[in-house]
Amino acid sequence: MNIVITGASRGMGKAAAAAFAAAGHHLYLCARQTSNLQQTISELQQQFSSSQIIGIAQDLSQKSGATAFGQWVLDQNIRIDVLINNAGTYMPGGIHYETEGVLEKMMDINLYSAYHLTRTLLPSMVKQDIIHGSRGHIFNICSIASQQAYPNGGAYGISKYAVYGFSKNLREEMKPYLIKVTSVLPGAVLTDSWGDFDNSAHRIMEAHDIAQMILTSAQLSPGACVEEILIRPQLGDL
Repeated sequence: MNIVITGASRGMGKAAAAAFAAAGHHLYLCARQTSNLQQTISELQQQFSSSQIIGIAQDLSQKSGATAFGQWVLDQNIRIDVLINNAGTYMPGGIHYETEGVLEKMMDINLYSAYHLTRTLLPSMVKQDIIHGSRGHIFNICSIASQQAYPNGGAYGISKYAVYGFSKNLREEMKPYLIKVTSVLPGAVLTDSWGDFDNSAHRIMEAHDIAQMILTSAQLSPGACVEEILIRPQLGDL
């Protein structure tokens, strides 16, 4: 299968890339910084030499970047089997005191990146041949914040509510085209945003936990669609 992943140079995106490459699939990756993306591609190619792994750097917070990456994928002349809209960022704050412009920034990267990229790729996906009963599978990385507001969530929570709404609407629209859509709603996951957090006691989840759930969902029969992956740390939210 051909797997398209955004935000692929670190965190859940990189973990998803490793999981799919380990399963023998080909990767088409995007990240904002060229150096980080090339390092990720090099690492994955060394580990999984049987998979084709290529990518291009784009700033998906800009519509032009999202559409440019989408066109690059289309130019590869591949069947798009899986699209993982993972690009995103987190900035803590509250609605009444966060810095001016934070909401716009959160919406640009967390919502509009997925919206514009998906819209660029969908015309091709809906025309793809039906293989094993499906034309493809889209995963949108939401958050537990998409369902539950929490202190210091602010603009981030608003943007993730929006991503969840986008994903749920897309699910309904894509049913007749046999394209699966899954909303992924993780709780706390050990990524760069946690800094030097000591997770030796496994208080929060690891990125590969989310990657494994996505991989498994992508491998189900054509008659099954996991609409939501809601996954939290064993001891609950922090």
